[in-house]
This record gives sequence, structure tokens and C-alpha cells, in this order.
Amino acid sequence: MFGFLKKKTAVPEEPKRNFPPTPAWRPSIEQPIDQIAERLRHYTNGTRDFALFTYGTIAILPSGLTETQAEMHAKDALAKVFHAHPDMQPLQMNDGNILVRYNHDVVNIVLDEVSAQHWTEIKSGHQGALARDEVLITPLGQNKFDGFGMKALFGRCFMFMDAQAPTVLRIERMRA
Repeated sequence: MFGFLKKKTAVPEEPKRNFPPTPAWRPSIEQPIDQIAERLRHYTNGTRDFALFTYGTIAILPSGLTETQAEMHAKDALAKVFHAHPDMQPLQMNDGNILVRYNHDVVNIVLDEVSAQHWTEIKSGHQGALARDEVLITPLGQNKFDGFGMKALFGRCFMFMDAQAPTVLRIERMRA
């Protein structure tokens, strides 16, 4: 009758999940950063400044930024990708590499020679490259990937790794 005087029982809280969701797979494979920088210089004909993160993620920068501005811009761009849905648009390059593109001029490059050398690990680990509850639709079906898709997911893992601990290794300037 006097329910308002009764002690309310607490509703147990659901355990908090990591947000944004990230893949379980953190490849132990290291891609050569100098080679990644060289490939992006080639793809842009040396006309763009860009920032390289620890695991090889690249933020393409507007021209004319100071070192401090460039680092801040790069970290902000990566955070925007990470905190939105990280849609990727992988592109097969003429040299056999894969350019994994995201919004905000953020990219990863999957070097063909690296993926060939570590193909067994990539093939076995690619499903772990999906974030929690993520469903990607491919021509093969939901979360089914051919070799190209597996390599793209592998490359995207590096974006997640860089976004969780964003450290700019260096700023590369366009060629004069």
C-alpha cells in the first residue's frame, strides 16, 4: 500500500563494453614504415604532406601546417574515423598493394610482399579483424571474404591499433 516507502532494489547494470568496438586481432606483423611512406609519396606524386603513425596508418594533411598543427590535424582525423563507423574503401593498386581508404583522408597501405610473406597468419586471423557485432556484406555473403577482403581487414587492424594509442612517428612533406 505504501510502496513509495519501500526500499527500491537496484537494477544490476550491464557491464560496460569497450566503445568504440575494436577487433580482437592485433597482428604481430610489422610493415616497414619507410616503404609505406615511399608508396604513399608515389601514389600522390609527391604532392601531399602526410603524417605516419606507429603502426603505419597515414593521415594526409593540408599543405602549410606547422609540425604541431600537422600532428594535431592527423590525430584529430584519426579520432574522427575511429569514433564514427570506420567504413573502409579498399583499392587494389597497380603495384599489387592495397590502399585502404577511410573518411577524413586517413589511409593504410597493405604491402603485397608483406601480405604474401604472412599469408597464413592473415588468412587464419582475418575474422578476428572484425569489430564486435560488425557485419560486412561482400559478394560472398555476410562476413565472408576473398583474399583481397582478408588483406583489407588486415590493413584496417593497423588503423584500430593506431587510433587506440595515436602516436605520430613523423611528418612527411611534399616534394618541392
